[in-house]
Amino acid sequence: MKIYTKTGDRGTTALIGGTRVKKHHVRIESYGTIDELNSWLGLIRDQEASKEFKEVLVKIQNELFVVGSLLAVDPEKESSKKVNRMSIPELNDSILDLLESEIDQMNETLSPMTHFILPGGHTSVSYCHIARTVCRRAERMCTLLHEKEPLNNLVLSFLNRLSDYLFVLARKLSQQLKAEEVKWIP
Repeated sequence: MKIYTKTGDRGTTALIGGTRVKKHHVRIESYGTIDELNSWLGLIRDQEASKEFKEVLVKIQNELFVVGSLLAVDPEKESSKKVNRMSIPELNDSILDLLESEIDQMNETLSPMTHFILPGGHTSVSYCHIARTVCRRAERMCTLLHEKEPLNNLVLSFLNRLSDYLFVLARKLSQQLKAEEVKWIP
């Protein structure tokens, strides 16, 4: 498979199903932001973190690929033979259960939140906060797309829960790495 096709040289790209759209189309922005988020999670996985956190991050990254694939499908051609032959996996709500369980487990050992927390304290923690903000942008893009072309609601729930997970992971890593959490006190 060639990496360069030259078909996008004029500012368009193909959705799964063959329809060409502008590269700034909200659908492309949505799955492009999902791809960016996935890259940030890869960087977090490369940091100081336990094997368990890294395993969860790999599961999340796999689900983000599913989301990106779902978003790359032309909704008007979703049922076509061309799209069906690609066998795009379904997003499963078990990912929500995993994220909620992980959030609850991490929260059990964290001090209660009394203030907003300024991002920072350690590089690994900062990467979690960057990923969280990219996740929120992905969520905003997907809700905009959802207004125009309805999506599976599970995509929106997953992104919402994932940003919560990343926030709690940042706090947990702060605790493990003995990084100071700086409270925002206006």
